[in-house]
Amino acid sequence: MSARTKARKRALDVLFEAEQRGMNVGDALTARLMESGRETPLPDYSAEIVRGVVSRWRELESIISDASPDWPMKRMPSVDRNLLRIAAWEILSNDDVSVAVAIDEAVELARDLSTDDSPRFINGVLGRIAREAPAISTAPTAAAETAEPAESTMEMDGDDAPEGDDPR
Repeated sequence: MSARTKARKRALDVLFEAEQRGMNVGDALTARLMESGRETPLPDYSAEIVRGVVSRWRELESIISDASPDWPMKRMPSVDRNLLRIAAWEILSNDDVSVAVAIDEAVELARDLSTDDSPRFINGVLGRIAREAPAISTAPTAAAETAEPAESTMEMDGDDAPEGDDPR
């Protein structure tokens, strides 16, 4: 398993844990960075992914929802939702990762960690995103630049969270 693959898996762990516990994603990331415990420290690329996903949360939610009109985000398995967020961020915001690699990595993680139908579903949604979604600038939005951590207290709460909520 490559270092980037491991970093994606660890980023997935942070996003998944935050969602399952109803935690603020930023708080979950901070805790994981400060208190790795018996785990190896969180790779820099994992933190970059989580921060990137959080900084583009609303745009990514909208793009993923548009690419999957028949399957709302809240009905997707949590692993699938978070893999789609990670891969969509990589496709749209990380020039260091090719579209094919972002899709392949998400499909492989889905194959290992989610349902039997997930790899095909994720491949289809990400393929559509790669073809149709508008490019998201890699520069932070004005709102993200001025937001104080204390102002960003919304928590993710799995299936109960309204679509498009910001987890920061």
